Amino acid sequence: MTKDFQTDSRKLLGRLREIMSEEATGQTRLDRITQLIAKDMRTEVCSIYLFRDSDTLELCSTEGLKPEAVHETRMRLGEGLVGRVARTGKVINTADAPKEIGFRYMPETGEEIYSSFAGVSVQRLGEKLGVLVVQSKTARQYSEDEIYALEVVAMVLAEMTELGAFVGEGAALSARHKHPVLFRGATGQEGSAEGHVWLHEPRVVITNPIAEDPHRESERLHAAVDSLRVSVDQMLDGVGKGDAEQREVLEAYRMFAHSRGWLTRMEEDIARGLSAEAAVDKEQSATRARLEMASDAYLRDRLHDLDDLSNRLLRILTGQGKETGADMPADPILVARNIGPAELLDYGRNLRGVVLEGGSVGSHAVIVARSLAIPLVIHAARIATEALNGDHIIVDGDGGLVHLRPDETVLTAFRDKIAMQTVAQQRYASIRDKPAITKCGKTIALTMNAGLMADLPSLAGSGAEEVGLFRTELQFLIRSQMPKRTELAALYSKVLDSAGGKRVVFRTLDIGSDKVLSYMKPNDEPNPALGWRAIRVGLDKPGVLRMQLQALIRAAAGRPLSIMFPFVAQYEEYKAARAEVDKALARERILGHPLPQKLEVGAMLETPSLAFAPNQFFRDVDFLSIGGNDLKQFFFAADRENERVRRRYDTLNVSFLTFLGNIVDRCLETGTPLSFCGEDAGRPIEALCLAAMGLRTLSMRPASIGPVKSLLIRTDLDALRAVILKASEEGNQSVRPAVMEWLRTQP
Repeated sequence: MTKDFQTDSRKLLGRLREIMSEEATGQTRLDRITQLIAKDMRTEVCSIYLFRDSDTLELCSTEGLKPEAVHETRMRLGEGLVGRVARTGKVINTADAPKEIGFRYMPETGEEIYSSFAGVSVQRLGEKLGVLVVQSKTARQYSEDEIYALEVVAMVLAEMTELGAFVGEGAALSARHKHPVLFRGATGQEGSAEGHVWLHEPRVVITNPIAEDPHRESERLHAAVDSLRVSVDQMLDGVGKGDAEQREVLEAYRMFAHSRGWLTRMEEDIARGLSAEAAVDKEQSATRARLEMASDAYLRDRLHDLDDLSNRLLRILTGQGKETGADMPADPILVARNIGPAELLDYGRNLRGVVLEGGSVGSHAVIVARSLAIPLVIHAARIATEALNGDHIIVDGDGGLVHLRPDETVLTAFRDKIAMQTVAQQRYASIRDKPAITKCGKTIALTMNAGLMADLPSLAGSGAEEVGLFRTELQFLIRSQMPKRTELAALYSKVLDSAGGKRVVFRTLDIGSDKVLSYMKPNDEPNPALGWRAIRVGLDKPGVLRMQLQALIRAAAGRPLSIMFPFVAQYEEYKAARAEVDKALARERILGHPLPQKLEVGAMLETPSLAFAPNQFFRDVDFLSIGGNDLKQFFFAADRENERVRRRYDTLNVSFLTFLGNIVDRCLETGTPLSFCGEDAGRPIEALCLAAMGLRTLSMRPASIGPVKSLLIRTDLDALRAVILKASEEGNQSVRPAVMEWLRTQP
């Protein structure tokens, strides 16, 4: 790259800045830019295509093609060479465009006389905004310097598009961040909410993409990088030796921060006329595009490290911290790319809802959202880019939908839905203190799931008879180091106090799979859901299990205590875990601490293997709880984190219901108390069928108890069971259609 070329590039950007500063319409600015680039690069054609919607590009300005084609020529994402550039984000540079794979001739543009083609993506941080194209009659490839110049100009176009410099008539030139947008994600936590956006990490706004003094910009960049490196080193110094995963992340940060290639590429961008901020932004966008296309999962995971580090550098350069000075709205709905459990807990119940670009159905954030009883939608791709602080937003956790800046039609329909739900909740309140006795006289115990102290007030208000599952892992997940026994004992004691004498089933530490402790180095497992997790970790690290068992015994302080071990796959694991309880009791007796008045030790049945354990297991265990979420994924061999398959198999599948019925029969034979815990327990239709199959205790989130009880007390389970058995005998794969049809005929 020559000094002359760098000078030419700076002149081009300088002229671009002059065009941007002029009082003109968006269309006029675009036209001036295409004219400028064509003249500067000595090429016959320069065209700018922008997205009019997520799948369609529109020719918005051209120098060299037929003027009447502007705003008339459109193509789908991936269609033709322009569509390929837009879809992949990669440069296409060819001397013979018609021979390129995917070439499509657009007759209305008059481009048949042009042989050479070069197209670069107009994008920012992975958000593709359009395509910048140059063409010439001469069959030649554009030089490396010319392509680089186009990329620099495209980056400036992206920044100015974000700032609204090209607003005009038509969808492609419409103002950004103004129109209604529907995001289809996945349900993290059910429920609905209306409010206003609160961004967890507001985007850094770059208002000066073009530099006036490259030397000064280079000095600013170096000072910011030095500051960044110092801050990363300080973070590393502050991490304990046991925080292996956190150290690994920060080491990756340091690797990026000290990368000579990273700094060199940004210096070259500044030499060509970009500001320090724009150089960081361009390098982030380019690296992001490369990593997104990588087949290596490890490299794709580094996107988060790259984004975080680049954003830190941008905040140093711009002075724009996470605190923007904006006031959190009274009805905040948090929007983020991702968020940790501790950060989400810091917001607490102030939030109306949460929307994440990432996340998973079993992630820490989902667990906390369920505990806080706030709607959560995950996998809402690009929402953190599209949303602005204060935007009106609707979260439909039931359907996994998010309406950003909804129109009046959507608002009216949503508010009608909320009004109907309010009426239903009033009806549920009237039966809150009544037992769930069905029309055929069967009593179903409805209990609640919890994981935080904040959950316990719901015990009385929801009508739950007890806490059927208290998840103890949250207190481990939100910390950067192992909690102390005294801290856990104090917490568990408060839980029992808040329960007011009602039974609380404490599930021991359930980590592994998607729940990884930052201070406990995870194994590199190809399939962590089937790996080292839950009771397997407890038995391999007995010190942690014993510490937790001792904390539970001390918290009970002579009161009844119920302990449940997760993910037990065979009888021997239960016996080994039960032996640890006996050791803990013996130690507490020696120390003179009071022992529980009554002790129950149970297990979660989450693997099909445990359903076939010896009868002695069913006689030895004090109670069993079917962990429906895991059991279903293992029964159907369908990963519940995989959106392609997790909804493929129905809970009301005949095979699964038959399997559950067999478990019920074994427990009846041995007199083993049995419950069902999982998302399906809180879904009225599924809960009804579980009860019809013989399950007499269901544990669910507090908000589900009212709807489930309302349907149970209006149903004859004997008649429903007959419907289920008949559908099964007829060879149906699922009993759902037959059950729904039967329910429609009931008064």
